[in-house]
Amino acid sequence: MSKLNLAVIVGSVREGRFAPVIARWFVEQAERHGAFTVDLIDLADVELPLALPAMPPAMQPDLPRPEGMAELTRRLKAADAIVILTPDYNRSFPASLKAAIDWHYSEWHAKPIGFVGYSGASGGLLAIEQLRQIFNELQAHTVRNYVSFPRYYELFSSDGTLLEPAGPEGSAKAMLDQLEWWGSVLHDARRDRPFATGL
Repeated sequence: MSKLNLAVIVGSVREGRFAPVIARWFVEQAERHGAFTVDLIDLADVELPLALPAMPPAMQPDLPRPEGMAELTRRLKAADAIVILTPDYNRSFPASLKAAIDWHYSEWHAKPIGFVGYSGASGGLLAIEQLRQIFNELQAHTVRNYVSFPRYYELFSSDGTLLEPAGPEGSAKAMLDQLEWWGSVLHDARRDRPFATGL
């Protein structure tokens, strides 16, 4: 099989966010792994209205989404596996990420999801645990392993280099190995037996 399409979604859109530093590091890990073609999706570049229509988009498959969201939808649909990069803000994940999730539905079905988290204390784990519940509802499969950066501001140099890379690199490889296995299996399953929403 050719390389899997891995979408890496940067969930924070805050001014001055640290997410791009961690995103660059993680994309390097994913490219080094060798199993993936990496597509870095920054939600700061996407039109994401927080006001949704009266009926959920999932119940209106022909509902036209905002024009500025079309490219995001296409890229999510093309993904074989997805990594969510998220901080936790006030013990949860950013509203921008929830909007991106809620504007889509079938794009998440039967795909493996991994997480890279960062924050001052928990390393993003509070956000990740909530996201696991949400993606389970969307018929996605969240892999067990994850990457976490508690006190992220102490872990990277001023030029964005990780000061002690061995632990995070090991965590990233373990997660990417799981995404490769699940991504390959679910890619073939979606091809050979199209996913039914009633399952």
